[in-house]
Amino acid sequence: MSYFQKKLHIASCIVAMWGAGQVLAQPLLFKGADLKLGEQLIAQNQCVSCHQRKVGGDGSAIYKPLERINTPGFLRGMVEQCNTELNLGFFPEEVTAVAAVLNRDHYQFK
Repeated sequence: MSYFQKKLHIASCIVAMWGAGQVLAQPLLFKGADLKLGEQLIAQNQCVSCHQRKVGGDGSAIYKPLERINTPGFLRGMVEQCNTELNLGFFPEEVTAVAAVLNRDHYQFK
């Protein structure tokens, strides 16, 4: 293998490892979640309006209350709690989709 081929091979490996890290940057719990569905459910169910009534302002203060929500599982559980309390009727994959959008937009768990 020539010097150039070795350099090219090393560069390819680095790019492949970086790409794999990017894929794994999202929690496994949210892997494959339908983000468009999550966005749609948040809008249809007026989640932001409910959060504004609960905490005031733009409603964003509801996220990370005193760092209480500190894992992807706990975030999904909080969405399930809203689903149950408000009788939204979300299926499990819909709860996961909403939680994945919240993770993307507010929490950024890895």
